Amino acid sequence: MSALLIKSHQNSTVERASLVSKIVPEIQVFGGLVLNETVGGLNPAAVRLALRMGAKEIWMPTRSARNHRKVCGESDEGIQILDTAGQVLPVIDVILDLIAETDCILGTGHLSPRESVALICRARERGLRRILVTHPEWVGTYFPIESQRDLAAGGAVSFERCFVSTTHRCGFTPMKTIADAISEVGIGTTILSTDLGQPDTPTPVDGMLLYAEQLRGFGFSVDQLRRMAVVNPLELLNAGLPRKVAAE
Repeated sequence: MSALLIKSHQNSTVERASLVSKIVPEIQVFGGLVLNETVGGLNPAAVRLALRMGAKEIWMPTRSARNHRKVCGESDEGIQILDTAGQVLPVIDVILDLIAETDCILGTGHLSPRESVALICRARERGLRRILVTHPEWVGTYFPIESQRDLAAGGAVSFERCFVSTTHRCGFTPMKTIADAISEVGIGTTILSTDLGQPDTPTPVDGMLLYAEQLRGFGFSVDQLRRMAVVNPLELLNAGLPRKVAAE
């Protein structure tokens, strides 16, 4: 790995990413911010600070999203981005404008598909160019292939297909579901991510190896895997390609 992006459901990872980058200068380490209740939810001040410190991705709520809590059987409470009339909340426009100014990545988090579609449409209107749909194969944020095609056709959207979705953590999504989505929606819009780091799952490095091996079994070539696991993520991060990959 030449770069990685650290995500926490509880707080900003920008500070630790900066520290790790200084200690391990051989790789690029990036951080971001998830807009859960622990950082004030839909909090423009937290977004503004994270972006000033170099955040590479701002995620909509995950564990604090009402959709997440309903899917996981926790409660009917939580953060939504739509009002009772189905319109995007004004605070979302403020957050999107902050992200647009820095060309940061917008992650859809664990919003419902309906909320995510509304968010993506509004984000495009506000000039965002880097929108990442968070694990569209997980049951809580599931997008049918046709919906993914429609989103991809509109531009500025990529899909983060996470290995963790195939584990006990996310209901054992069949690898074939991910493979079919890649084949139908496209390699160019796919980001392969492990989303691992939990104490009861493989390490992110081991998980990425397992992910690649299993996708090879569905006929994807080494070059295609490199595109989805290396080239596409680095382009989305605007991080620059390693010399070897750039030469190829």
